[in-house]
Amino acid sequence: MKATAKAHPIQGLVKYHGMRNEELRMPYHDSISVCTAPSHTKTTVEFEPDRDADRYVVDGEQVDGRGAERIRAVVDHVRELAGFDHRVRFHSENSFPTNIGFGSSASGFAAAARALVAAADLDMTHPEISAVARRGSASAARAVTGAFSHLHTGLNDHDCRSTRIETGLEDDLRVVAAEVPAYKETEEAHREAAESHMFDARMAHIHEQIAAARDALRNGEFDRAFELAEHDSLSLAATTMTGPSGWVYWQPRTIAVFNAVRELRAEHDVPVYFSVDTGASVYVNTTADHVDRVERAVADCGVDTHVWEVGGPARVLDPDDALF
Repeated sequence: MKATAKAHPIQGLVKYHGMRNEELRMPYHDSISVCTAPSHTKTTVEFEPDRDADRYVVDGEQVDGRGAERIRAVVDHVRELAGFDHRVRFHSENSFPTNIGFGSSASGFAAAARALVAAADLDMTHPEISAVARRGSASAARAVTGAFSHLHTGLNDHDCRSTRIETGLEDDLRVVAAEVPAYKETEEAHREAAESHMFDARMAHIHEQIAAARDALRNGEFDRAFELAEHDSLSLAATTMTGPSGWVYWQPRTIAVFNAVRELRAEHDVPVYFSVDTGASVYVNTTADHVDRVERAVADCGVDTHVWEVGGPARVLDPDDALF
C-alpha cells in the first residue's frame, strides 16, 4: 500500500479568491491556470495497518499544526473512499522555492492526492482525483489535471473539479519565474476576501473573464490569453489589498519586473506579460523565440530567475523513485 507521485505547481491565469465552503475548499468562482515544469513536488505515501499515528514530513521537516490539518483532510478523505482506517507515512519534497508565490501548495496537494489514491488502490480519473486534492488546496485540483486547466465552481465533488483545456499554446509558452523571496499567507487572504469592498466588483466580471480566457486558449491566441492574465493579477491584488488586513505582497523588485515587462512590450514589441498570484514573485510569460531576451531583462531587475515550460498532469512514479 505504497506509492510515489509527482505534480507540477501552477501559475494562476484567472485566479480564484475567497471560499464558498472553507472546509471543503470550494471557491466562490471558477479559475484557470497553467502548470510549470520542470519545477515539481514529489511525494511518497504508505498506508501501514500496524502504524499508531500518521507522520507527515515535507522538505525534511515534520509538519504539525495547520499544515498537518490540511494534509489530514486529504488523507482522511482517501481513507473514507477506500473503506479503511490505516495510518500513513507521508514524505514530500519540492524542487523549487516554497511560500513565495510559486504555487507550491498546488503541486504539494496534487502529488499527495495522486499518491494516496494509488496507494489505496482506488480507480479514479484525474478530474475525480482533483476533487480529492481540492480538500488541501483548491489550486491543487488544477495541478492534478495539469497543463492548462479549469477548476469549476460547485457545491459538491462532481461539480467542483478540474478539467483540461486543450490549446495550441502548450509547446510555445515559456515562463520566466522572477524569484522575490517574501513570505506570504494565502489562506488568510482567502478567508477575508469577501470582506473587501472590491469583491463584488470582481465577482461581477469574473465569469466573462473565464469565458474570454478559455476562448483565447482554445484559439491559441497568446497575446489575448496572457494580457487577460496580467489584468487579472491586478484585479486580484486590488481585492487582496482592500481586505481587513490590507495585505500588500508586492516588493520593490516586483514592481521593477512589471516595468521591465511593459518596456519590452511597448518599446521593443516583445510578446511578454507579467502575472502574479498571492505573493511577491512574478511569472513572466513569453514565447520560445523571445525567452532569452526576456530572461536577461528580468534578471537585470536584481532577481534570481528560472525558465519553465508547461507541465503535465500529476502522475505515479516507479517504485525506484520513492523517497523512502
